[in-house]
Amino acid sequence: MRQAPMLALVWGLCLSGGAQAASVAVQVRDPAGKALAGAVVAVEVGGVARTAAPGVRAEISQRQRTFEPGLLVVQTGTAVDFPNLDTVRHHVYSFSPAKTFELKLYNGRPSSPVLFDRAGVVTLGCNIHDQMIGTVVVVDTPLFGRTDAGGQLVLDLPAGTHRLRTWHPQMREGTDLQSRTLTVGAAGAPAVVVSLPVGTP
Repeated sequence: MRQAPMLALVWGLCLSGGAQAASVAVQVRDPAGKALAGAVVAVEVGGVARTAAPGVRAEISQRQRTFEPGLLVVQTGTAVDFPNLDTVRHHVYSFSPAKTFELKLYNGRPSSPVLFDRAGVVTLGCNIHDQMIGTVVVVDTPLFGRTDAGGQLVLDLPAGTHRLRTWHPQMREGTDLQSRTLTVGAAGAPAVVVSLPVGTP
């Protein structure tokens, strides 16, 4: 994987505007108040969408008839490679509105990566192996991560009004990232608690 380290991007973004960053904790929970580990958290600074620099790439392999990783988070504009490391051929596809594509039966590494140029949740499948399901979450910011076992992620953010986007794999298929406003003062912000609609019909 050739993605730039998230921490470097965070500090580069904050310092380039001359703003001092403050640590902000985001706590993600289910409707019953239970912590949600592995939730995607992304912050669009100033509510402004930002795409990845040209040439940023990531990778999802197919190994033992599974996608590795099963969930990948990338910034909009990232090109993703889909190398097949199995001895059988795969046919990777997505019908998701955020990215519709098809890599027909192949071995090895496709000649071109797939460019994820629109924010949203992209569900992956294989036409040959129905059990293969993967997800690419595309966000309009370099400030993103996933919550720890306690459902928390800490990000360094400049003061201002930002857009907080969150999502979890247990949300109903087809559900996009949830959005809310996040205001950070010069001294930071209190812990932010987000409830996501997991396990609901």
